[in-house]
Parts: sequence; structure tokens; C-alpha cells
Amino acid sequence: MYTAAKSRYDSMKYVHCGKSGLCLPQISLGLWHNFGDTASFANMKQLCFTAFDNGITHFDLANNYGPEPGSTEKNFGRILKEDLMAYRDELVISTKAGYEMWDGPYGNWGSRKHMLASLDQSLKRMGLEYVDIFYHHRMDKNTPLEETMSALNQAVKSGKAIYAGLSNYDGETLAKATAILNEMHCPFIINQNRYSIFDRTIENNGLKETAHKLQKGIIAFSPLAQGMLTDKYLHGIPSDSRIKTDGRFLKAAALTESRLNQIAKLNEMAKDRGQTLAEMALSWVLKDGIVTSVLIGASKPMQILDNIKAIENTSFTDEELKKIDEISLAE
Repeated sequence: MYTAAKSRYDSMKYVHCGKSGLCLPQISLGLWHNFGDTASFANMKQLCFTAFDNGITHFDLANNYGPEPGSTEKNFGRILKEDLMAYRDELVISTKAGYEMWDGPYGNWGSRKHMLASLDQSLKRMGLEYVDIFYHHRMDKNTPLEETMSALNQAVKSGKAIYAGLSNYDGETLAKATAILNEMHCPFIINQNRYSIFDRTIENNGLKETAHKLQKGIIAFSPLAQGMLTDKYLHGIPSDSRIKTDGRFLKAAALTESRLNQIAKLNEMAKDRGQTLAEMALSWVLKDGIVTSVLIGASKPMQILDNIKAIENTSFTDEELKKIDEISLAE
């Protein structure tokens, strides 16, 4: 029987999510990979226990995470039921709706029908009465923004979610959505977007700047660029890497000679800072205080312990930041 470590909050830092009362750990655990039905359930439990024992209170899911879609929520629900439900009030659990989940016209995008039905399904799979954060997973140009935001508002007002979030939005649409949610007095507090040294999309589409201006939090996913910002690929492609075992989100073709050269140079920079490449990459995302938390994925408990070390040094000199940009943004 699992018993949480009494010292679990000592090594983690917690930050207010935008202008809200909710604090998130600077490192959160994403369940996008390694929690579907093709993964080891025993390992899933150890990943969750290791995270929680080291102050990671936030667990991030989505309705379609798997494979199969829904299986991640089902497996996490089993872990909750068997071991973690006694700690429910110490956990922040989030899920999302908006990507294809079931057949037919209602299993996708941002209609009220899809959003609210999906949330009910997610709660059932996880065995929960509510989630802490419910996200719309992606922008939907074919559904009125007011309709999707009203679904988030209803999810909160019904008690099935505590806070609302948006994922994969750009700055312009975020501003419009915020205005609508403010009128509804809906506690929208967080944006979830891809962000890493190799992916600056939120800097270029206005999301980062707009979120900061509107005092909304940001949580960054894929901060290690699907593993490229680690030492994993410095000497070839390991047999247990995601490229070999999955291949849906990172393909061998992405590891061009130019990219491998960038990784090697960034790795040397990390060494000079006394960090691993992964630690530096996570630290970089947190460097200016605009990003509230970074979502890490893990296949082994030790990876979680290693990544948590990133919060020990999130300061960069102007010279370091310039050098990272010169390396990572080179064509």
C-alpha cells in the first residue's frame, strides 16, 4: 500500500498561476505518453508515486491520451482508486476536450455537445466528481468562440471543474476568449502550449505576450522537444527511445545533421552551467517567470528525479540567452 513521503513538498517550488489563488509546482507531470494500454501499469504507478513524493502535485491528462484514446484516464483513475484518492485534495488534476475522441459529428472540436459530453466521460473514466482544470484543447474556427467558452463556463458552474483553461490558442484568440470568459465571471486561469528552445511558436503568435499582459498562467508542454533536448540522441538513436518504440510524434528524419549539431552545442553549454541538457532546457522555459510550470513526460522514475533538478537554477546571463538563440534559431 502506497504512503506518500512526508517530506514531499521540501524540494519543489510552487508558483501562483497567473493572477489566481491556485499555485502549481514549477514541474508538472504530463501523462501524454507512457500511460496508455500499451504501457506497464506497474511502471505508471511508480511514475506517479515518484512525482508526488517529490512535490509534483499536478497531473495533466486529456480525453484522447492513450493509446487507445481514453485509456490514460482509465489507468490514472485506477491509480487514484487504489492508491492516491486519500490525497485528492493535495492534487491538481487536469483534462481536456477538443481533439477527435469518438465517431460521428459530436466527438471532436469545440461544440457544447462535445465539450460537456467529453467532460462527463472523462470524470467517469477517472472515477472523479470534478477535475481541477478543464481545457479546450485547440482552437475551432467552425464553432463560435462564445459557444465553446460557454461550455467551459458551464463545466465550472456545474461543479465538474474548478478552473477553465485553453490549450493551443494564439494570442489574438486568447484575448477574445478572455473577454468572453470575464463577462461570464468564469475562473479562466491558464494556457497550455508547446514551448521549448527549439519551438518558439508562442513567442511568434502573441500567446506568451498576451497571457502575461492578461495575467494568465502558461504551462508548457514538450519542453524537451520530444526528447531532442536531452543527451539521448547525442550518440545515435537508442533502441528504447520514443522514435523506436512509438514514432508517432518524433521521427528519425527530424534528427538531421544540423539538428544533431545544435543539440551537441547546447549540451556543451549545459555542461558549462553545471546542468544536463534536459535540466537547462527546462530551466530556460522557466527563466523569465512568465511560464508558471513545465510539463515533463517520463518513462522511468529516475527521469522525473533528474528533471526536478532544473528548478535549482533558472537564471541565465544575457550572453547565455544570446548564445542559445544563435544555436537554436540557426537555419
